[in-house]
Amino acid sequence: MQKLYGDEVLYHGMSKYQNIEESSLFLSLGPQVDIYFPRCKRSRVNAPFLFCEELFKKSQTTINALPDECVFEILRRVTSGQDKSAVASVSKRFLMLSSTIRRDEQKKAQDFDKTGGSLSRCLKAKKATDVRLAAIGVSSSTRGGLGELTILGSNASKVTDFGLKAIAFGCPALTSLTIWNLSSVTDVGVAEIANECHLLEKLELSRCSAITTKALIAIANNCPNLTSLSLDSCSNIGNEGLQAIGQKCHNLKSVSIKNCPLVGDQGIASLVSSTSCSLMKIRFHGLNISDASLAVVGHYGMSLTDVGLFDLHKVTEKGFWVMGSGQGLQKLRSIMIAACSGVTDLGLEAVVKGSPNLKQFSVRKAGSLSDNGLVSIAKAARLVQTVMLEECNMVTQLGIFGLLVNCGNLKTLFLNKCLGIQDFQMIIPSNLAPCDNLKSLSICDCPGFGNFSLAVLGQLCHQLQDVMLTGLPNITDNGFISLIKNCESGLTNVDLSGCVNLTDKTVSEISMAHGSTLEVLKLDGCGSISDASIVSLAQNCSFLRELNVSKSAITDYSIAALACAEQLNLKVLAVSGCQVSNKSLPFLKKLGESLVGLNIMNCRDVSGTEVGLLGSQIWNCDILV
Repeated sequence: MQKLYGDEVLYHGMSKYQNIEESSLFLSLGPQVDIYFPRCKRSRVNAPFLFCEELFKKSQTTINALPDECVFEILRRVTSGQDKSAVASVSKRFLMLSSTIRRDEQKKAQDFDKTGGSLSRCLKAKKATDVRLAAIGVSSSTRGGLGELTILGSNASKVTDFGLKAIAFGCPALTSLTIWNLSSVTDVGVAEIANECHLLEKLELSRCSAITTKALIAIANNCPNLTSLSLDSCSNIGNEGLQAIGQKCHNLKSVSIKNCPLVGDQGIASLVSSTSCSLMKIRFHGLNISDASLAVVGHYGMSLTDVGLFDLHKVTEKGFWVMGSGQGLQKLRSIMIAACSGVTDLGLEAVVKGSPNLKQFSVRKAGSLSDNGLVSIAKAARLVQTVMLEECNMVTQLGIFGLLVNCGNLKTLFLNKCLGIQDFQMIIPSNLAPCDNLKSLSICDCPGFGNFSLAVLGQLCHQLQDVMLTGLPNITDNGFISLIKNCESGLTNVDLSGCVNLTDKTVSEISMAHGSTLEVLKLDGCGSISDASIVSLAQNCSFLRELNVSKSAITDYSIAALACAEQLNLKVLAVSGCQVSNKSLPFLKKLGESLVGLNIMNCRDVSGTEVGLLGSQIWNCDILV
């Protein structure tokens, strides 16, 4: 066997190694060939070479060894949106670097849609992170651009200014931004949005304690298209921010400010007076404002159509009176007032008189509103179509009837928790004009409301279609029947939940008198309703679409009756807490051909196994168990 040594050929009989140390310099390549590598001399032999895998890996050079500055220069030269998404998906490092590239730093950047993006994204709780925002910022440009972004934070959220910066750089067509409960986001992140997203139209900030007036000023200076602003529990946003918005955002149409302690008369007055030609909707809730702010609203609210005032404890009767006397609310169509201690008969009457086009009037927790005030409002509100009263405990039966008689255009009346309404006998003049425009009547949790009051409503209101009488224990069959006998248009929606003294007699009367029009019937908690009621409904109400008889006395027989009704086409059925057993499942399967919703919760005689089988047979129906 021959050996190779440099350029010489050695044979078996000759000495190959000068010493023992030199023997370690030979690398065996096989049974016939060895290569000798002297310390200071390179071998020039043309022979196979075996690579050591570990040494080869260590000698490799990758792009990860480059500093961020070099990678940034590479990434900003990737122009295709699809390519940018592919590159960003290589690693978290590439994604984060890609998200920091401004549009003006992008080589050959494409123009974005000047009308706003078409995509909408919502991140909630632990899914709200900077990494996800960076991915959205990089990838959204390939699919029309991000138009709406909602971030609903929690203690598990990991969103910082970096995430908003990524959105700002990658989504210049953003038109709507909503941020809830993110204490880690500061003025810096919002300022980045303002500097890059000049098309922003809607901004909503809620429970963002680290965002201050500076952020609002940045929005005002850079987003002239802003039309909607909502601030909720932002403790560090004050008057200066609202002043800037009013001066710079001339297209502002809607403002909602709630529980912002630094907002006072100065900010509200400046905002409203500066946007008098555009502002259409305002909501002020829990603010430290006084009569001065309401005076400005009444004088400068020339474009206002919708006003909401809630929990304004510093506002007095004078504030409401001045607001109504300011002659600026000519276009006002809807007003909601709740828990304002300054609400009185005089103030509310002035507001209604100063709003000739008012259509909707809602008052909650007004302890000073009386029957006389309600009648005066009814006489002044000639065009009002909807009246909602909640927790107005000074209003009695007389005030309600006075409202119906004097408000000729009234279409909807809603009464909730008005404890001053008591059922007492009174003489009703026979020449009273009926309230024929009233279509919808809702009386909820007014325990004093009873049969006599229903009888009077039946005499006055002949065109009722929707009737909601819930939580009224004093109503019996006689009272309700006296109401529905005078309904000439035909009832379509009836809710009698919680009226525990109603029996099958009422349901029978409804099915016979209004079976051709009835679409929705709710009898939740009416324990005296039995199978007889369901049989009557199945026979007479062919247009019934929704039926709720939860916690009633019906049994399997009712389910069978509904399933055997030829023309019935139920969509929603609720029998929660009823005596329904596995015997009803075949009939429920038949009803399932049309049902989209079925509630059989707390039906103890229905087994879970059988319900699972039923669910597989009527897969298009949502079953609550």
